[in-house]
Amino acid sequence: MPGFFDRIISILFLVLFSYQAVYIFASFFLKEREDSYEFRYHDLAVLICARNEENVIADLLASIRSQTYPKEHVHTFVMADNCDDLTAHIAEENGATVYERRDPEHVGKGYALEELMSRIGREYGEAFDAYIVIDADNLLKEDFLEQMNRSYCKGNRIIAGYICAKNYDDNWISAGYSLFLLHKNRFLNNARYLLGLNCAINGTGFLFDRKLIRQWDYHTLTEDIELSVDQACRHHRIAYCREAVVYDEQPVSLRQSFYQRVRWAKGYLQVIGKYTPSLLKGIKEGDFSCYDMLNTILSAYGMSVFCVALKAVTLLSLLCLGRDIAPYLYSILVGLLKAYMMVYLSGLMTVLAEWRRIDVSAYHKILYTFTYPLFLATYVPIAVYALFAKVTWVPIRHGIRSSNESSC
Repeated sequence: MPGFFDRIISILFLVLFSYQAVYIFASFFLKEREDSYEFRYHDLAVLICARNEENVIADLLASIRSQTYPKEHVHTFVMADNCDDLTAHIAEENGATVYERRDPEHVGKGYALEELMSRIGREYGEAFDAYIVIDADNLLKEDFLEQMNRSYCKGNRIIAGYICAKNYDDNWISAGYSLFLLHKNRFLNNARYLLGLNCAINGTGFLFDRKLIRQWDYHTLTEDIELSVDQACRHHRIAYCREAVVYDEQPVSLRQSFYQRVRWAKGYLQVIGKYTPSLLKGIKEGDFSCYDMLNTILSAYGMSVFCVALKAVTLLSLLCLGRDIAPYLYSILVGLLKAYMMVYLSGLMTVLAEWRRIDVSAYHKILYTFTYPLFLATYVPIAVYALFAKVTWVPIRHGIRSSNESSC
């Protein structure tokens, strides 16, 4: 019986994820089609929501001022969200238009973005063609805005950028985050874009047309995933710009990582509950992107919880029946080793594919492929915990200040 359940899991996994083999093929062999387009410089508003980010906000604003994009076409706004430090003062000193909000009940980036866009709309009207959302701990490659504008000129109205780490090789935790992001960049978003499918926003470094999203209405704990899923349900295509590079600071402690990923896991649950009916409707209408998004949010959460629950129930059943559990424990160990090797090979393939973009030593590039499966394995207890925990938005403290400290 245990073997039967294991085969069911294997078949289910194959059915759900086999199409992603096409993504891998596409990412290696397909090239972006060069269509003709009319180029012009659009008026862009950069939106930054910052909560106690005095350590890093100046470097981000310096990287915005250093952009190759014409300065007269860029305006930077900072929402100092429930801050009790010098974030607002430092942002003003560095040329940003700063707003402040105090709302201990409606906490989180989604609410801050909603108020920021509302304030801009009232005070600037239709002055901007598009908004670009950047996190306060980020740094931008010098041509980030140039590349985003070029993609916008091609007719793309929501665009995800290429997110990589400022601190890839700090330790195995930051490296795990970094590899996870690189995998999503190369083998998910890049492949989706080349195949004409809907891409996904990864938290920061994205553009959206002001007329398409006039009011921010995404308030789950994972507002980026909610935005991606909602746009898929509306059949609005999210594009991907591989050359628009954002450097993002990754957590380095298990405590920070735990709080962040519990929030993500709970946010996935919120999105699953809110959007599954709309995604199923889109699937019924023949929209593959709806299937892809549903598969993404369910696989990120549901498969790990399902597998743990099934293994636990099977083990308890064997104990209750007085059966010898040693063979089953051995099969679990073998399954874990197989899962480790599969994730390791996925990480290694990602490193080899993105080798030139990862600006750390060859030793660290290879070393952290071995710890990558362990990093992903920590998602399992986090996902189980998030089922029962009451989760609120907990800000992550950032501290990497050097504008030269980027790892890809």
